[in-house]
Amino acid sequence: MSDPEAGILESLRQAPPFDLIPEDALAALGPSIRRITVGPGQTICTEGERLDGLYVIETGTVDIETGGSDLIAHRGPGDVVGERGLLRLGRATLTARAVSEVTLLVLSKAAFHDLMDDVPAFAVWFQRSLPGRVAAAGEEAAGLTALRVADLMTPTPITCTVGSRVSDVARIMRDKNISSVMVMEGETLAGIVTVRDLTNKVLAEGLDGSTPATQVMTRDLITIPPDALGLDALMTLADNNISHLPVAEAGRVVGLIGRTDLFRQQAATASHMIVEIVDADGPEAMARVVAEVPALLAQLVRSGVSANAITRRITDITDSITRRLLTLAEARLGPPPVPYLWLACGSQGRREQTGISDQDNCLILDDAFRPEHDGYFAELAKFVSDGLNTCGFFYCPGDMMATNPRWRQPRRVWRSYFSGWIAQPDNEAQMLASVMFDLRPIGGERALFQDLQAETLAMARKNSIFVAHMISNSLKHTPPLGLFRGFALIRSGEHKDMLDLKLSGVVPVVDLGRVYALKGELLAVNTRERLVAAREAGAVSQSGAHDLIDAYDLICETRLAHQADQIRAGTTPDNFMAPGQLSELERNHLRDAFMVIKTMQSAAGQGRGVMG
Repeated sequence: MSDPEAGILESLRQAPPFDLIPEDALAALGPSIRRITVGPGQTICTEGERLDGLYVIETGTVDIETGGSDLIAHRGPGDVVGERGLLRLGRATLTARAVSEVTLLVLSKAAFHDLMDDVPAFAVWFQRSLPGRVAAAGEEAAGLTALRVADLMTPTPITCTVGSRVSDVARIMRDKNISSVMVMEGETLAGIVTVRDLTNKVLAEGLDGSTPATQVMTRDLITIPPDALGLDALMTLADNNISHLPVAEAGRVVGLIGRTDLFRQQAATASHMIVEIVDADGPEAMARVVAEVPALLAQLVRSGVSANAITRRITDITDSITRRLLTLAEARLGPPPVPYLWLACGSQGRREQTGISDQDNCLILDDAFRPEHDGYFAELAKFVSDGLNTCGFFYCPGDMMATNPRWRQPRRVWRSYFSGWIAQPDNEAQMLASVMFDLRPIGGERALFQDLQAETLAMARKNSIFVAHMISNSLKHTPPLGLFRGFALIRSGEHKDMLDLKLSGVVPVVDLGRVYALKGELLAVNTRERLVAAREAGAVSQSGAHDLIDAYDLICETRLAHQADQIRAGTTPDNFMAPGQLSELERNHLRDAFMVIKTMQSAAGQGRGVMG
């Protein structure tokens, strides 16, 4: 496999649902994928025209429009374009237009349809785009391809004996707030009585409460094993027009799964949440949606979804909340006096949010801005920031928010900020520049940032003193390595004898990724995308980048798995983990990952590994 082809496949692997494809099937895609670049304003595909294949956005932003040029959605790195058209008549159902320069991976039509035929998980992911019954089930099915019935079922179903009366069953349902009771004859499942049975077979027929449960129960039940997929359960329920399915293993009942279990689980999906957010009439309604994010994180971790894909989906929800709040603010305040752009920095800017996050944001205003306009934008910023806080994204402790007049300025002022920080890189300037290098547009006039980002990177790269400060900053957070292959744990306080997986694991790689992006003048903001882009651009050594990507993936996966365990235990997720929670093998892998970071930090500090 050639290096360019390997790079394309590595990039493709990060985009759902390609992360569900087996390695051998992914490797076979090499000849069927090509990389193309589309300039700003150019059309990728036009409604009604034949599609070349499936487009996967690698870098840049794409607007999805109707034939009448009405904007439907924005799509960014990792999103796909053209799937609905390929699943119908091979013609685009909407128009896709590049907002900025866009790099796309194009998977041929033949390869796309082969994957649909050969990889069930890949097919189910896209089945929400199909007409008819599959379309109706697609949203529920999409999250059930990797979850087992054992993960979704009620493990201790409520039962009664074959000698029970229907009045006994009704009381059990009332007291337990359930809709079905399994009827057991010893250890053997004899049947099931549901609320529907009590209505249709008892009340409707005029029977009294002394009627034996065995007279109205459903016999000869269909069962499903605990290791079946959640999708199998969904389809079995639909095919047989039933609402409950006993789970049996080796002839013994071990659980019960019903439509409600499946739909409740699937309510915690990014797509469902975003739909609810778009329809929300205020921050309180959005907060109820955000309350389901921990369940989404735990579900995605349990499903084996890559860490990069998980943090991206969680960030997508935050982006949707922000855009909805901007819409509500404009509805309340009226049209803005001049164009503006709301941007996120920090973990939201990098699309790396997990189960806990504050808010970091700013406003770039058109240079036609006048002082009398600031009242409007101050109110807009307060409305959005307060709304984000209501939704659980607490105010930035450092006041890095658009509510601070310093971070709510015309484009010309932002240009002077950047040039000043780069020209005189003291500690504060270097810190602020580091934060601002992670800016990502969320809502408003994107053109206000497009040239500014590239201009700032070029300016910064030419200033060797500023670059040296950035490299020095990337060495401040060291991985927690102790003597004799041990860990350097937190010595005191609430988190004594624990590892800080964020500050000591994730942050050092984020800092290195920022340096590589600066040296290579790379526009990517996501840390993993920066590492991949830096490797391909020669901004970092091939072997170093490969090892660092693997180390970063492992640390992020460990961090998310830790948070998922906390969520399932009913505690608030954090970044502090006791090494004893891991097996010896897992601890060894984590130590190796930290050693890779230490090695890459050393190389950067000595001018090696980072190409000039």
